[in-house]
Amino acid sequence: MSSQVASAPTGITGTPTAAPISVTYALVLTAVFLVVGMALPRMIGSVLLMTLLAQATIAAILSMSIGTLLRLNGVITFGHAAFYGMAVYLVALPVNNQWMPAEAAIVLALVVPTLLAFLLGVGIVNIPGIAFSMLTLAVGQAAYEFAMKAREVTGGEDGMSIRLPAELFGMSLGVFQKPQSMFMICWAMLVVLVLALWLLTRSRFGRLVEAIRENEERARFIGYRTRLPRAIVVGVSGFIAALAGVLAALYNGFVSPDTLHWSLSGSALIMVIIGGPRLLWGPAFGAIVFFFFKDVAGNYTEHWPALIGMTLILITVRVPKGIGGVLADWLSRRRVGKEAAS
Repeated sequence: MSSQVASAPTGITGTPTAAPISVTYALVLTAVFLVVGMALPRMIGSVLLMTLLAQATIAAILSMSIGTLLRLNGVITFGHAAFYGMAVYLVALPVNNQWMPAEAAIVLALVVPTLLAFLLGVGIVNIPGIAFSMLTLAVGQAAYEFAMKAREVTGGEDGMSIRLPAELFGMSLGVFQKPQSMFMICWAMLVVLVLALWLLTRSRFGRLVEAIRENEERARFIGYRTRLPRAIVVGVSGFIAALAGVLAALYNGFVSPDTLHWSLSGSALIMVIIGGPRLLWGPAFGAIVFFFFKDVAGNYTEHWPALIGMTLILITVRVPKGIGGVLADWLSRRRVGKEAAS
């Protein structure tokens, strides 16, 4: 198994392929997407559209956290909004109460949810299937109920504004609250995150956790310890959710218990399914599709959630790979065809 884990080729989607792309090609793709993201605000004059894109990109990062857990550990979570919302509150509370500088609060908001996610993973990661999902749901709803009840600390259901300083990391606060500049920041974070996760899947650790996902009993039989690697994956996914929460705190300047509610985790899971749960970049693609579909459908009917539900059923039944999976297959066929022709 150890030799299999070390040698299994992995493509850009994170799944084994016959012709994996090179690191150089991946770096070139990353640079191209970064350039496109930096150029997009200059090409789009609509502030409303840029606002939608900024929000969609933050949601894409959140959905990447759930997608990472699903792809590497093979489990579904309904409680990742807890790490997202916790990060927002960990920015808001220290800043509003002047406990520490805003920069230190941001670091704290990234570290604490990551550690808690890892510790939670150590405790429950070996619990199978639905039981794991229900436990994550319980943890998330416990955090939500605490935020609702502790009005003197969190502001309760009314939420509270985040009194951010005029400058953060040497940059004006306006950089983080204008749609154009915040989209570029979030887009850069998303693109670098996809590259980092792709590199992780190519590493020995990434191949090990995928092998554990496929056959945990066999991995144990040949000598691998499975709890710690899977708990690390939970910690990584918690960090990604916390990153999305920090970006949301900086952009919105407001926090409420809704950031902890299970429905936010459910929406992110829908984005994963729409984009393609087997694809590394599928959750991010699904988030963009979800936001624009919701915006367009909302212009025609107030029953847009029903349309999203019907679309989700259609994709689950007819296109289990997701829209991104169909696109990835088409791109793969084109690539193979060009390689064969050359």
